[in-house]
Amino acid sequence: MTDYGHGRIETRKIWVTCKLNDYLDFPYVGQAFAIEREAIDKKTGKVSQELVYGITSQADYDATAEKILETNRGHWCIENSCHYILDCSFNEDKCRIRTGHGPENISRLRRFAIGVIKTTSSKGVTETMRKLAMNVRIVFDYLKMTKNSRGLCCS
Repeated sequence: MTDYGHGRIETRKIWVTCKLNDYLDFPYVGQAFAIEREAIDKKTGKVSQELVYGITSQADYDATAEKILETNRGHWCIENSCHYILDCSFNEDKCRIRTGHGPENISRLRRFAIGVIKTTSSKGVTETMRKLAMNVRIVFDYLKMTKNSRGLCCS
């Protein structure tokens, strides 16, 4: 499978097997796989290669090699839609909260905020957060937290 987006040419190959299942000490293993990724930067021509190994609980009759490769590729949708927003919008990587339950609690609050914005706004998370940050009253209206809330402002 070859992709040509994001300023690079990326080629992925996959090999799957069920023959290792008896040797792997992992519950419910269905298949083992190896994925080889090669990316060529279009501007510089620099080539990077990576070989990763994995296992799945899906048996060969449930998941073809192409399906496993597609599922593995889909993992980055989660990375981009969740972790990227957390880092860019909330500067999560720079957060100094490190002790007790603080890190987990603040992370849950951030994820909750992103979830509320994604389900109630037709605009992007970053744009909506920017608008909400400019006026505290809009936040209360957005969350319908007061009796005289004016409804959603950022749809």
